[in-house]
Amino acid sequence: MAGTGRDRDASQMRLVAVVIAVAMSGWLLVQWLGQHYGWAGSYAFLADLAAIGAFVWSLIVTWRIWRRRNA
Repeated sequence: MAGTGRDRDASQMRLVAVVIAVAMSGWLLVQWLGQHYGWAGSYAFLADLAAIGAFVWSLIVTWRIWRRRNA
């Protein structure tokens, strides 16, 4: 049964990695598209907020996994 906790942690860390990669790629894409097509600045702020939300979520999940492993 000890392996199931580590398996769950490993799958959550993979999810965190995917969320970080997608958030960063999406943020860069929206910034480039906005500059290329001359979108309003509010779209850039919306992309910024979405990326910050994804990064904060990733930080919280990573911190919880770290606490579980050190407990």
